[in-house]
Amino acid sequence: MKTFTSRVVYAAAHVVADPLADNTPGRPAVVDWEATLRYRRHLWSHGFRVADAMDTAQRNAGLDWAATKELIRLSAAEAPDLVACGAGTDQLTGPAGLKDVLDAYLEQIATVQEAGAGVIIMASRQLAAAARHPEDYHEIYGRLLAEVERPAILHWLGEMFDPNLAGYWGSRDVEKATAEFLTLVGENAAKIEGVKVSLLDEAHEVALRAALPEGVRLYTGDDFNYPSLIKSGSHALLGIFDAIAPVASAALTALDAGDLDAYDRILAPTVDLSRKIFEAPTFHYKTGIVFLAWLNGHQDAFVMVNGAQSARSLPHLREVHRLAAAAGLIADPDLAAARMRSLEAVYGR
Repeated sequence: MKTFTSRVVYAAAHVVADPLADNTPGRPAVVDWEATLRYRRHLWSHGFRVADAMDTAQRNAGLDWAATKELIRLSAAEAPDLVACGAGTDQLTGPAGLKDVLDAYLEQIATVQEAGAGVIIMASRQLAAAARHPEDYHEIYGRLLAEVERPAILHWLGEMFDPNLAGYWGSRDVEKATAEFLTLVGENAAKIEGVKVSLLDEAHEVALRAALPEGVRLYTGDDFNYPSLIKSGSHALLGIFDAIAPVASAALTALDAGDLDAYDRILAPTVDLSRKIFEAPTFHYKTGIVFLAWLNGHQDAFVMVNGAQSARSLPHLREVHRLAAAAGLIADPDLAAARMRSLEAVYGR
């Protein structure tokens, strides 16, 4: 299986909804497991590790805990050394205190570890709501890191991806939050393999990367500035890699060979596509990811859990199609064009 040598790279993978099931908002998620696993094999074939059960898989956006547990089990069973999974607190409903948050996290960490996958400690909406001081974050994360069997990845997801995470680490001031985050990482560095940062701020990421303790990786989660950040030294854990895997694989191969001109040339056309998919409201980016998987024949229907296929407009999707074609990311133009025409017919066009 292909691997990269210069960077550790994860693609955050989407789930494929069962198109014949009731996946409307508020209903339990019904997943097409074979199509979902087939997509992970596609990502592995291009050299990517898979970050599973993350926000790209619609955590906190329709993928309930029952379906998430099955996703973790099945994905890790296929390739445990190539999978890390998100552990959060989204099984909680209603108001939750800090002990509830801790217990929920510990349950999910145990599920991931029992499956044999690496642990990604996701940012928690419930912790953001319950915490009153930065010390609350230090206490919870310290307890969690004491329980991981091997070093984990910490996930800092900005409020553009989830408004419920505003003020994470105890402050809405990014510099103050960063100081608390670095203190936490420094105190627990032996238990932290890396940190995944999704703030869409290139300068902040470069400074944070330089401030991390030796041996702790910075995984960029910046779907706007990933080419330059990876080139300058960040590793990567990105939702956009789900959509651009073949082209990104070629670029990373060039980077491994030290051919920076080829790396830049190959990745450059993907940036406009990524910025379109992740445009505000950014948390709807999953719709564009699934749309491209459908256009490229990786799944039979453009349907998502929680009915999220309706989150973007037809003009938005048309532009995603155009930009994907310009970036060399449409595997079968005739199939994609036929599927685009069928979608437009639904809209009466």
